[in-house]
Amino acid sequence: MFYLRLARGYRVPDLGRWLLTALAAAVVAAFLLRSLGRAMSDPHGGTDALARLLWCLPPLAAVAWFAAVAARSVPARRPERIAGLTAAGAGSRRIRTLIAGEVALACTLGSVCTLLLFLVLRNDIAGPSLAADLGMGVPLPAAAPVTLLALVPLTAGIAAACAVPANETLPGGRTRSRTGFGGLRIALPLGLVVVGAALELIALRPGAAEDGRPIHLPAGLGSTSTAALGGWAASAFGLALLTGPLLAWTGRLLAVGRPTPLRLLAGRGLTAQARRLGPPLAVLTLAVAMVLTTIRYWIGTPDSADALPAVEACLVLGCAAAAVVSRLAEVRTDRRDVTGALLRLGAAPRLLLGAVALRTLAVGTTLLLTGGATAALAAAGLR
Repeated sequence: MFYLRLARGYRVPDLGRWLLTALAAAVVAAFLLRSLGRAMSDPHGGTDALARLLWCLPPLAAVAWFAAVAARSVPARRPERIAGLTAAGAGSRRIRTLIAGEVALACTLGSVCTLLLFLVLRNDIAGPSLAADLGMGVPLPAAAPVTLLALVPLTAGIAAACAVPANETLPGGRTRSRTGFGGLRIALPLGLVVVGAALELIALRPGAAEDGRPIHLPAGLGSTSTAALGGWAASAFGLALLTGPLLAWTGRLLAVGRPTPLRLLAGRGLTAQARRLGPPLAVLTLAVAMVLTTIRYWIGTPDSADALPAVEACLVLGCAAAAVVSRLAEVRTDRRDVTGALLRLGAAPRLLLGAVALRTLAVGTTLLLTGGATAALAAAGLR
């Protein structure tokens, strides 16, 4: 009943976030039920059944990531809701539990809708092409779909609860976030990038001997060597961790010397928000680089494309993009007071729009660098 009352005060962004969470959970539930149907159709599948379940982990992780970022933005974007809950006697743990419950409820709704569709299609409605995916002709254990589908709201709810800090209870009571990066935070990704690139170059050098342990990649991507795959993974992880520091350095570069007001506003704003914008932008850039590399390989190798990885890639990209939009909305809400103060001091709206455009250009250039390097290393490993 509480969540129904809460939904009455939803705005369009809140309703959109809730529906996107339910839709993403419904797609993940479809993947899980498909793996269950395949396992029932082929009870002696063995390794194939485990592989199908492992294919469900990337979209499940994407939904959990989006749920965490969206829940993290609720206290900043809806301070009146948090203030009302606090005035009603809810503490920080209670507020975190309520936000996590809201996310879990949306995921539960999406999973239940998928389960109902699954049961309807099993009632001799689906054609022969879907019989194996639905496990038609085999009795369905009641505990199996419930256990599988419980993973979706449970994972998303735990991610949402862990994402909301305990000290974010009241507007104005939020702790000031750090804007810098420590030496270890910069040295670790740099080391991963250098070591990973060196390892991949050694594995791909002309005349290099085969290591004897080729890895057959999923999604019809052929095979590669263990060293090349390990080197790319280390480099990609290092570039993702380096996204935040690169954004901060780009902001400082914009404000270097004697900057104009446009450069000063853009550079200081980017430096201040680099720590918060880095993780979601890094995830989105990594996902886009992997998708583009896969599409390039599929185009160069006919009859190697697979429909299931393509659908999962769309879901992962959608969740990553939604997480970035949610974080940008949170940042915009936090900067509302600063923007209002600048306007009261006489700053022209055109100046603020120009700062946003320059900051966007700087962010795009940085992401093009990291994403291009990630895609180039991946493409080299697939040759």
